[in-house]
Amino acid sequence: MVKAVVSPFEALGLSPALLRALDAMGYERPTEIQERVIPLLLADRDVIGQAQTGTGKTAAFGIPIVERSDPERAEVQALVLAPTRELAVQITQELRALAQFRPLAIATIYGGSSMRAQLDALARGAQVVVGTPGRILDHLGRGTLDLSRVRLLVLDEADRMLDMGFMPDVERILRRLPRDRQTALFSATVPLIIKRLALRYMRAPEHVAVRPEEPTVETVEQVYYEVAERDKLDGLCYVLDTEQPQQAIIFCHMQVTVDRVHRALVRRGYQAEALHGNLRQSQRERILHDFRTGKLPLLVATNVAARGLDIPAVSHVINYDIPEDAETYVHRIGRTARAGRPGKAITFVAEWDGEAWAAIRKLAGEAIREQRLPLYG
Repeated sequence: MVKAVVSPFEALGLSPALLRALDAMGYERPTEIQERVIPLLLADRDVIGQAQTGTGKTAAFGIPIVERSDPERAEVQALVLAPTRELAVQITQELRALAQFRPLAIATIYGGSSMRAQLDALARGAQVVVGTPGRILDHLGRGTLDLSRVRLLVLDEADRMLDMGFMPDVERILRRLPRDRQTALFSATVPLIIKRLALRYMRAPEHVAVRPEEPTVETVEQVYYEVAERDKLDGLCYVLDTEQPQQAIIFCHMQVTVDRVHRALVRRGYQAEALHGNLRQSQRERILHDFRTGKLPLLVATNVAARGLDIPAVSHVINYDIPEDAETYVHRIGRTARAGRPGKAITFVAEWDGEAWAAIRKLAGEAIREQRLPLYG
């Protein structure tokens, strides 16, 4: 008797409709994040998934959403929060493909699109809602979105939400959800503030980290300057004048710092633009287009530009504000020295950066070397 061969997805105990959809999508076997996260979510466990774009994390939470949502119940059972409308649309497309043989209604809610279409989608009884925090709060305020029956909440790219200033909005939404819900949080990095969020709003989450990046990027030249906080702008101008970067991303922690540095550079005659989550979509698209095509040499940005955006390799990455942890440092400097091209990462270390700097030095080791600014003799 020939024993039936069980596919890797069948081994996860998925329904025939979902297995059929995966087959139609060309999925042959789960990625690491899918293999480890899907059983946990199907078992009603809370999960922190530490994974980067391209690891298959959308299907890692999308498959359990489709599997566990009941198409017979005309109420929101799963909510996915995303930092940008582009990501919300991408998630929706994946969910609809996964649900192609299961009659689930999926609504996408984000700013800049027709409110009437969103109202109609909600009125028809969506079982799954994917949206950005601001527009979700808008609908909650209007009374057009009921989250009282949500069983599963997914926060996707949580660190980007933090960078874009969405965490207060996210917490307002979390307080409107049932206490006994299941929560899944996905993030490329897990800084302290996200750990605190998990401690406050999650139930003994399982931390699943997959495919960590190499601790250093071998082809990146890495240097650092010790500089007082008050002297950072002068130090930045010295670096730009001496390095003459073809294209550089200048990273700052906060949107207010991005705007301040951008204005100061423009006043001093540099061609630069600011990129952060407070910009209108049309502004972001114009700035990114100019940067991709080489029209714009300098981009001052929060971590939102570090990944998930189609930005080509740049000649220089400048950490105006030190990354808060070693993982973020790797993400930032990974924007340069791609496809065999040379690249340089420059980090400013100020007087209050001791703890973060120690972690980066431990990771980078001898690959990062010190240089001195002329203003310190």
